[in-house]
Amino acid sequence: MASSTFEGLVIEARDALDRIVKGDPEGYKALYSRADDVTLGNPFGGFARGFDEVAKTLERAASNFRDGVTTGFETLTEHVSDGLAYTVEIERTQARVAGGAEISPIALRVTSIYRLESEGWKLVHRHADPRVDRQTAESVLQR
Repeated sequence: MASSTFEGLVIEARDALDRIVKGDPEGYKALYSRADDVTLGNPFGGFARGFDEVAKTLERAASNFRDGVTTGFETLTEHVSDGLAYTVEIERTQARVAGGAEISPIALRVTSIYRLESEGWKLVHRHADPRVDRQTAESVLQR
């Protein structure tokens, strides 16, 4: 996958999210650039750098989900220039998580950065975390 338009890229990214909450990382793997500078900060913690590490992290993340579906997006902002674009969104899904029996709601705040490469728009950075709601000041302390 590599869309030549930003609008097409957004459709591909939303499809990738729908696939990963079903346990399939291939949509995101296809979105990512193969360049050495790609990064991923997924909601399970840590950062991956370089396509091989990102792909392994996506596989581990996908293994935590099953029977999921996308339920909505709230785009806070997006910007597209000649060669770079970004989105800041809240993604809402529901899925069975970590082998759980119940389908649970999931909300993530997500920043994605895209680059226009020779084959089209590619994902170069994605950071997703569950801290959608305001937190107390003490929540940043490591205990």
